[in-house]
Amino acid sequence: MKNKSKKKGHIIFFSVLLFLILAAFWYFIPVTETIDLDVENDGGKEVKAALITDLHSCYYGKDQKGLLKRIDKENPDIVLLGGDIFDDKLGNNNSEIVCKALASKYPCYYVTGNHEFWSERVDEIKQYLKGIGVHVLAGDTETVTIHDITLDISGVDDPTRIGKKKWKNQLDAAYQKTDPTHVKILISHRPEKVKIYEQYDYDIIVAGHAHSGQIRIPFYNHGLYAPNQGFNAKYVNGLYELSNGSKLVVSRGLARESTPAPRYFNHPELVILKIH
Repeated sequence: MKNKSKKKGHIIFFSVLLFLILAAFWYFIPVTETIDLDVENDGGKEVKAALITDLHSCYYGKDQKGLLKRIDKENPDIVLLGGDIFDDKLGNNNSEIVCKALASKYPCYYVTGNHEFWSERVDEIKQYLKGIGVHVLAGDTETVTIHDITLDISGVDDPTRIGKKKWKNQLDAAYQKTDPTHVKILISHRPEKVKIYEQYDYDIIVAGHAHSGQIRIPFYNHGLYAPNQGFNAKYVNGLYELSNGSKLVVSRGLARESTPAPRYFNHPELVILKIH
């Protein structure tokens, strides 16, 4: 009886282990998620924005074609690069390939994440991106009209090294350059700063950083643990309506081999925003 019980225990253990391994491979596969956003505008059509966050210099096939083909298939009007596109431990090559390819086809708007600062290459990264035509935003707002919809696109650096005061100053400076008659979009790496975002009248705020808690709790849409949010993290995936009416969109990000723990219930994702 004891041997049978031990054998059964081994079977259960290895079955669970096999399931976890197979699940880790399954959740390694990226997906595309589409979010429709209705905002007041002057009767224009639709702007399609690709939101890319937390790439962390990860590999998506030769010449990054696995990711680039997925983006090109959606044919976005603009690309929003929401921080941690570059990693602090992996090299720049994979991210440079992605950014250069995207900047040659689409208007791209970028803000830093914490890992770009941790890399100690943040100035070098910004200069590279500016050199290939990416709009690098750090307390700035740029205006663009697409399909008769005028967008004010604002962006701020990640606060990890610049500090809360300078980060807030960047937010103030960027917001002062917006027009209340335009659709106002803020790109900020951090999703958890909700109380501060509610002090502004942005129509749409996009963020990443949380990696959806790495392990997303099924049917609950919270993360097991996310940086700066802790356990049972709330702002990790998809669309949230803030108290002031702003729509916060949080991407699960595209990090894969750069993270020490596998993703569960949490495919890496490309987010497509359809702004009406």
